[in-house]
Amino acid sequence: MEMAAYIGVYSILTPFLVLITIGQWKLFQKAGRPGWEALIPIYSTYIMLKLSGRPAWWLLLFFIPGIGIIIGVGIVIDFVKSFGKLKMSQLAGAILLPFIYLPKWGFDKNTSYWGPSASDEFHEEYHQYLHRSSAREWSEAVLFAIIAATLIRTLFIEAYTIPTPSMEGSMLVGDYLFVSKVSYGARLPITPVSFPFMHNTMPNTNIQSYWKGIQLPYFRLPGLSTVKRGDVVVFNYPMEADSPFYRPVDKRENFIKRCQGAPGDTLSLVNAQVYINGKLEATPANGEMEYMVRTADSNQAFSERMMYELHLSNIQQFTKVDYMMNMSAQSAAKLKDYMKIRTVRPNVQLMGVYDPTVFPFDPHYRWNVDNLGPIIIPKKGWTVKLDSLTLPIYRRAIEVYENNKLKIDGNTISINGIKTNSYTFKMDYYWMMGDNRHNSEDSRYWGFVPEDHIVGKAVFVWMSWDAQSPSADKIRWNRVMSWVR
Repeated sequence: MEMAAYIGVYSILTPFLVLITIGQWKLFQKAGRPGWEALIPIYSTYIMLKLSGRPAWWLLLFFIPGIGIIIGVGIVIDFVKSFGKLKMSQLAGAILLPFIYLPKWGFDKNTSYWGPSASDEFHEEYHQYLHRSSAREWSEAVLFAIIAATLIRTLFIEAYTIPTPSMEGSMLVGDYLFVSKVSYGARLPITPVSFPFMHNTMPNTNIQSYWKGIQLPYFRLPGLSTVKRGDVVVFNYPMEADSPFYRPVDKRENFIKRCQGAPGDTLSLVNAQVYINGKLEATPANGEMEYMVRTADSNQAFSERMMYELHLSNIQQFTKVDYMMNMSAQSAAKLKDYMKIRTVRPNVQLMGVYDPTVFPFDPHYRWNVDNLGPIIIPKKGWTVKLDSLTLPIYRRAIEVYENNKLKIDGNTISINGIKTNSYTFKMDYYWMMGDNRHNSEDSRYWGFVPEDHIVGKAVFVWMSWDAQSPSADKIRWNRVMSWVR
């Protein structure tokens, strides 16, 4: 975990949170409540509901993704209206700049508590100040919510869900996590015209949710750090630049993997172990891979309880005693405690066995998912010599990611119509791999991830839902409110 990055995030957000809390403290006091109630998360929101005349069960809606942001905006609007802030400019200030307006009103001698704004009595007493219908008020709340949510998820933090097992068991299917945009610097929208909160298609359809008519140049705000080896990173899937999608960079599907190689690194895979610049890299502690298992008795079976507790998956049986399955090293060590096992060994492909589905898809490189490289990861400003051996590795980056026209005519190579035997990269690139090494579509299958595809750093799991749990309680409580490692 990059503790320095987390401290940096907090150092940026803390002054804003402090100012908001001070504003709440003073406004609570104006309403006859103890100011210290503003210090308690969730409870302070409950007090805002109480002062506004809204039911306490709204707190439950506050935690539902999508709906939560709209409810949150509605709570703030009702709260400040209870202090006579009814103008559009005041409501907008409370939503978009609460760290300015809440303390301003809190210390303003002319600001007082008018009563619960959601009550009939409030509407009757102050009807001369209320010129908008309830429908219009909620329309404004939704508009503010969209603006606020767009700014937050573009510049600061965004929620994601783990849909596939490619990062098991570091990240589990059903994990709900927050991804920090400030860690590496927020990437400003490249495709600005799109439906709010839609990534690339409308829900349950193949209808495009954006318009490619306007494409802005790639630009990233300064970040707290750069992508480091070992970071769990969300990025756009590079292969959707091709047919049939041809999607813009920021509208390509979101993937989550661990960075195994940084710009300028020389990466190798030897018997499923990653080496960087000739040095062995630590394998993720909870990562998984395929194992070959031979039982001592053909009558033994893997029970559902055993498979769940050891997190065994993709079980395949070849003979009465021979199996192949995915699991972690810890589960492999524990398996013998559950049943009589003769052998448990990693299913690692042999060095030199060529897999045509593995990058760079060229028989000059007899690579597979467990034995690959050495390969130099491009770095901005690095110049590579172009020939029959380097072109298979770097051609896609030159042509697709850096938008050049590369042509080969016999032994002559030209880029954008100019003959050359070298190329200098304009961007940094990364090598991303899933912790579930034999069940992950990653850089071993499609190569480098360009810097303009980086979305953010996975930092925090706020909820984890285990749909496969045999228990009625599907929540993985040990993962709730935990750091991503």
